[in-house]
Amino acid sequence: MRKSDSSTHTALPSLLTVARTLGGLALLVVAGVHFQQYQYEFYSSIPTIGSLFLATFVVATALGLFLLVPVRRSSGRRRKFMDTVAALLGVGVAAGAFVGLLISEHTPLFGFMEHGYRFAIVLALTSEAVAIATLTLFAVRAPHPSSTRGTASGPELSGAAQPRVVPEAEG
Repeated sequence: MRKSDSSTHTALPSLLTVARTLGGLALLVVAGVHFQQYQYEFYSSIPTIGSLFLATFVVATALGLFLLVPVRRSSGRRRKFMDTVAALLGVGVAAGAFVGLLISEHTPLFGFMEHGYRFAIVLALTSEAVAIATLTLFAVRAPHPSSTRGTASGPELSGAAQPRVVPEAEG
């Protein structure tokens, strides 16, 4: 193995760990902002929007905590699949909140419209953008079970689409 190959191989797990951790923390910030607005800014009394803020709080908290759980050395398929699903769900929650907030700044959303970029809105947009970026990086860069070293899948297992080399007869 060349030196550059080994340094890239060791850098990838730490990059993935950083992306996963930052994504999990960003989701907890998203959850915190939504809970604060729901509870203390009385968004709980706004029809539909209140329920969406509470749902975002619950889901972002659960996903953020899941992503912050220390990754075990186990690199089984199920764990990788669950990590990728959690990251993609986190991207969906953050993107939904981000887009919803941007829409509500320009036009009513479920009869509700935000006004101005106060601290809570800036913090929400920033944490949602960080969650989207880091969790997308994690989901895209995470090794998938079919691409793990030393495993065969698809055509490799069946021999389909494999070139056949037939030795020429000497004559």
